[in-house]
Amino acid sequence: MILVLMILGLFALILINVPIAVALGAVAVVAMVLSQGPAILPNVALVMFDGATKFPLLAIPLFIFAGAIMNSSGLSRRLIAFASALLGFVRGGLAMVNIGTSLFFAEISGSAVADVAALGSILIPAMRKKGYPRAFAAAVTSSSATLAVIIPPSIPMILYAVMSDSSVVQLFVAGIIPGLLGGFGMMGVAYWMAVRHNWPVAEVFQLRRVWRTFREAAWALILPVIILGGIFGGIVTATEGAGLAVVAALLIGGIIYRELSWTILRTAMIDGAVQTAVVMLLVAASALIGVYLTEQQVPQKLAAAIIGWTDNRYAVLALLNFFFLAIGLFLHSAAAIILVVPIVMPLVNAVGIDPVHFGLVVTLNLGIGQQTPPVASVLITACSVAKADIWEVSKVNVHFIGVLVAILILVTYVPAVPMSLVEYFYR
Repeated sequence: MILVLMILGLFALILINVPIAVALGAVAVVAMVLSQGPAILPNVALVMFDGATKFPLLAIPLFIFAGAIMNSSGLSRRLIAFASALLGFVRGGLAMVNIGTSLFFAEISGSAVADVAALGSILIPAMRKKGYPRAFAAAVTSSSATLAVIIPPSIPMILYAVMSDSSVVQLFVAGIIPGLLGGFGMMGVAYWMAVRHNWPVAEVFQLRRVWRTFREAAWALILPVIILGGIFGGIVTATEGAGLAVVAALLIGGIIYRELSWTILRTAMIDGAVQTAVVMLLVAASALIGVYLTEQQVPQKLAAAIIGWTDNRYAVLALLNFFFLAIGLFLHSAAAIILVVPIVMPLVNAVGIDPVHFGLVVTLNLGIGQQTPPVASVLITACSVAKADIWEVSKVNVHFIGVLVAILILVTYVPAVPMSLVEYFYR
């Protein structure tokens, strides 16, 4: 009953346009005061501070900053040119370039919104010039950007790791195979649609151009090797890897490519700080919710109630899939992870679901939520860049969402897909 009232109060505040972080904090404070009295108020600031100062969270602003530097210093442009030289000769090749570049950019920023903002402004106009419909260009940019939440380093995965006390590195490794499968699946859909509608070939394949664009993009291609190689090799932690990404992006963009000015750097720092502040305020507010629910034993009672009905892990996964798909319609992925994961983790542990496996399930569900209105943060960003109607884009986007749903089902019910590399390297 407590949980239901808190959820109703939260949604009531959100509906009247109260920011989610403020709504979370308000609901938690009211619940704490009503149950424990005003004497609990001095602890509110301490709990919020403790919740927002966990070391792994430092990776979030650093990865955001690295992505902003990468986009501002010409790295994105060079990657797009190289991908276009490789795939532009295939029918629908520019759409495949879009998907392939998103896969690569995801390995730097870890943010789907950053992916759309960085690549969409270049690729969507290029696709329009080649004769692709505006709705298709926006849809393929939006859906391929969602792969950023699956492929390491992923900001939602970092948040999940903190909320569930899981290994960030193992979550990153678990996302590699599903991310690649999603990318190839979307390329297949793009090719099918291009053949069906007779969309154009972007350019003739030229080995000389492939080599030239590869040389120009070589330093950009080294970035993921430095970051992920250091993390997976055990040389640095995920947080240290994020710092390494910033240093490498600064050196490559500022010294080697010489396209990074103080003005660009200042803008990147401000953008990173704003995005980080939003996430950290959510984390701090969620800490209050988590402490209160734990004291009231709400997660444990919920787990006991569901186990009393079924203790089959796949039935529980099906229930949780529907639940996360539903809340993904209304909450941003960061807010959903922060609010819900601490509540359901006792249930996940009780039925024997691996927390790393469940992290991929959660991340994919909320990635799909980024593509489905009314919230649809990534879809809305892509439509804004493309100046396209959201409902027209959604009609095309259904095909790409189908790929994400297929990957979700595969990951949920064939745990070997996300977990095989984790088992090989870490267990």
